[in-house]
Amino acid sequence: MTLSSDAPATDPELRRIQGFLSDFTRRQAERTVDFRGGFAALDDAYALSHGNNHVLVDGAPDPETLPAVVDELMAHLAHRTVYIPDAAVGQACAGPLTAAGYTRARVLLMSHTGPVPELGGAREVDLPALRAPVAESWRRFLPDVGDEVVHTLVERRRARRRGADDVRFLASHDEFGEVASWADLYVDPATGVAQIEDLVTAGTHLGQGHAGVVLDTALRLAADAGCTTVFLTALADDWPRHWYERRGFVPVGEVHCFERASFERT
Repeated sequence: MTLSSDAPATDPELRRIQGFLSDFTRRQAERTVDFRGGFAALDDAYALSHGNNHVLVDGAPDPETLPAVVDELMAHLAHRTVYIPDAAVGQACAGPLTAAGYTRARVLLMSHTGPVPELGGAREVDLPALRAPVAESWRRFLPDVGDEVVHTLVERRRARRRGADDVRFLASHDEFGEVASWADLYVDPATGVAQIEDLVTAGTHLGQGHAGVVLDTALRLAADAGCTTVFLTALADDWPRHWYERRGFVPVGEVHCFERASFERT
């Protein structure tokens, strides 16, 4: 089946979010390779990172030939990762990709609809401050991967600086000055869209309210920058989505994530 060139209609906010994701992915990549219906975002410096080496389908591909296209574009890598931020396109491509050995996960696009917090409490930091806690968190989440993978997942944050004009790393600290929770904030004042990404709390600081401090700060900063659409992503079948819902986020769309890999998802 070939999808129509006029992609399925979506509401304006979802279109803005999908456009932001495509633009950020292109800008972050070391290089991109276009094909009918999307592009491959690649970065040899972080070859072990699925987040830096994947195919993004942001148009109308031919679902039947998509697996072969991905194989060709990612032939130099051990993994295959395909992100499709349009639910109808993702559903159309699911059969051929599943038949080719891919597993599928649904990631919700969640937009903030609640009141903007008056205060935050987190502050902006740079990569050196995050290296140790981010490495600890990845070893907690992916206990079976080696040091090289962990190093890649920590250092790939450098590439995120390219993704938007305004990229900030935010962190909440404990009473001793240690980083307790952190997240990225990507802001595009020109379109009024901001993304909050990679909100994580250190294992020793869970349940102490630090994630809320970081989230409130990000929302405040995005509003101060003039962004009327602030979104984040959350796995559809995992508990954080419910925590985000309690803090004013609602699902407005989803990304279909397809993977065929030789090691755990990164």
